Amino acid sequence: MENKKSKNIAYWTVTGFLCIGMLAGGIQQLLQIGGYNEIVTKLGYPLYLLSIIGTWKILGVVAILVPNYKLVKEWAYAGFFFVMTGAAISHFTVGQSFVEAIPAIILLAFTVASWYLRPAERSLIPLNSQN
Repeated sequence: MENKKSKNIAYWTVTGFLCIGMLAGGIQQLLQIGGYNEIVTKLGYPLYLLSIIGTWKILGVVAILVPNYKLVKEWAYAGFFFVMTGAAISHFTVGQSFVEAIPAIILLAFTVASWYLRPAERSLIPLNSQN
């Protein structure tokens, strides 16, 4: 029982940080504030991409936080995984330092941890019997 409680606390802690990071980034990207225009331009992407990614990040946070809709949650986690790996790879591809990719790598780690720790009632297919 204690292990399940600890895992639940870990899940909500990691998921809280993930959702705060994705929501903050999504809002800034949607509004094109917070330095994102410069970042995206340096990476060689068009600015309209910010509106698309920002919208999907906000919707992904909603999907992960609301109960039920297990398949939508899986898609949200997959989307977060793809956008954060894409961001990190983009920084490396244009020759930027590891430091530039750290925010994406941190959010990627939170994405994977949140997905792995999610309770059975939030999972399409539980990873093991301890969920």
